[in-house]
Amino acid sequence: MASFNKYRAGGSFRLADIKPGATPFKEGSRSEQLAQLDALALQLDVLQNLLHAEGSRKLLLVLQGMDTSGKDGTIRWVFSRTSPLGVRVAAFKAPSLDELAHDYLWRCHAVVPRSGEIMVWNRSHYEDVLVTAVEGWIDKKELQRRYAQINDFERLLSETGTVIVKCMLHISKDVQRARLQERIDTPGKHWKFALGDLDARKKWDDYQNAYEKALGATSTRHAPWYVIPSDSKTHRNLMVARLLIKTLQDMKLKEPPADPGLKGLIVE
Repeated sequence: MASFNKYRAGGSFRLADIKPGATPFKEGSRSEQLAQLDALALQLDVLQNLLHAEGSRKLLLVLQGMDTSGKDGTIRWVFSRTSPLGVRVAAFKAPSLDELAHDYLWRCHAVVPRSGEIMVWNRSHYEDVLVTAVEGWIDKKELQRRYAQINDFERLLSETGTVIVKCMLHISKDVQRARLQERIDTPGKHWKFALGDLDARKKWDDYQNAYEKALGATSTRHAPWYVIPSDSKTHRNLMVARLLIKTLQDMKLKEPPADPGLKGLIVE
């Protein structure tokens, strides 16, 4: 099995060193991979039940990526067998007027995971060091300040019982072109397409540079970044599922002790 270490940002990290079309966690045919994914989804459900039963810690999964990288699809497939009672999803869109009236982390803190819960962020506070930097809405001094604030925010979460995993879904420009064109050519997918997606695509290199800088500045011991090669949707889902399972296994979750009053109890 491939190691996650190669895909963890940090040190002399370069995004270009990770190929979007790589499939290091691929095993067998596509049908075999889909069967593996279903088995992993069931395993994830068991681990989530343990997390809920233990009731003291939380897991936050952050998903970032360019348009069409598959954030929605990852959530749909990886958590396909998990109880909706134990998993919540928050989608971060353009901030509302109310959100803009607060600091940029305000809306994030409102949706952190509760004890015993897995929380998934579809986009996140990283929009405020990616979009804002590429569009020139903040200067370099403010960008560095936000990196530090984000690290402090994530350390707060970690020190209060939240395990954080951050995944950048890494696709190639060619694959994005094909996926955007499919949305245009398929009437049932028109709702997924926005003309603004093309504006962001024109700044592809700027966004790749912004991602590299952000991941390098905010991948920490308590909140690591992993780059997930995502040209293959199936591989993307398998890799994220395996990463989450490894993370939960490393937490060494335990069921709470049974109530002594249950010993010998007979239900009549």
